[in-house]
Amino acid sequence: MKLKIVSSLGLVVAAALTLGACSGSTSSNESNGQQEITVYNAQHEELTQAWVDAFTKATGIKVNLRNGDDTELSNQLVQEGKNSPADVFLTENSPAMTQAENAGLFADIDAATLQQVPEQYRPSTKKWTGIAARSTVFAYNKQKLQGSQLPKSIMDLADAQWKGRWGASPSGADFQAIVSAMLELKGEQATQDWLNAMKSNVKTYKGNSVAMKAVNAGEIEGAVIYHYYYFGDQANTGENSNNVSLHYFKNQDPGAFVSVSGGGVLASSKHQEAAQKFINFITGKTGQEVLKNGTSFEYPVASEVAPNSKLTPLKDLQAPVIDPAKLNSSAVTDLMTKAGLL
Repeated sequence: MKLKIVSSLGLVVAAALTLGACSGSTSSNESNGQQEITVYNAQHEELTQAWVDAFTKATGIKVNLRNGDDTELSNQLVQEGKNSPADVFLTENSPAMTQAENAGLFADIDAATLQQVPEQYRPSTKKWTGIAARSTVFAYNKQKLQGSQLPKSIMDLADAQWKGRWGASPSGADFQAIVSAMLELKGEQATQDWLNAMKSNVKTYKGNSVAMKAVNAGEIEGAVIYHYYYFGDQANTGENSNNVSLHYFKNQDPGAFVSVSGGGVLASSKHQEAAQKFINFITGKTGQEVLKNGTSFEYPVASEVAPNSKLTPLKDLQAPVIDPAKLNSSAVTDLMTKAGLL
């Protein structure tokens, strides 16, 4: 995907160099007296824009966004290294955060911010933090499948009886994060075996919303996606989900994986204070209420903010406990490539 640059960075950097000697703060990139930071954003653009608008209103700090995909932006950060113009990195899934962390790109997150986020929604390394979450689900056509016919585990989808009956978007970061959880929970051989069987059984689609639409149309009986695609469509016309119900695997199954969206401050940032303020803000009560009250239908994970009332509470999902720092995107893409899925 070609990066969408929301505002010009070059003039900002030049202004910062000129005014830096006159400023008493090392955290501000000043243009016309206003602090600025640059965020590489792989989260949903509307969600992040809502965060940015609320943050700027509360602090006066302007935020420049560069929007892209998880892996696209994490690869770019690794290539840019200490010369990156980014101050903050936000993702939809945690493997991209781990890639940047393993490259030594993150500063420690402020302790006050970490205190806002429960341990299960941030990495043990404390180099970044969870900012939101999404649950894995099996979206199924309720006219074709009944409760007793649903897979008990995501691992069951490797059985020959599911050949041609289910779909997924294997090229997307969402699905690859789910496989990363499977790798952590079940090990390499079991994951490779499942992926090999998936190659024979699955119908592939470009994007979770396309896979859900296929379920709704009866083209397939079910699909492995994230929950919010269904709720987002239901909140609009429902035309792509009215025939769909969601099955939650629960029981600490790999298919009950809750993916943590991440936020981190780049160690190379020249605006550390403002960048840390941004992460603190979006994990604070006001930032997390954007998730509760907005249209993303993602889960708040911090500051004790409850999810949208339409969502199953996180505690009831019976998700497996996985340290987000252990989710490995490169190992997953290797396994999926070996299986012929990429």
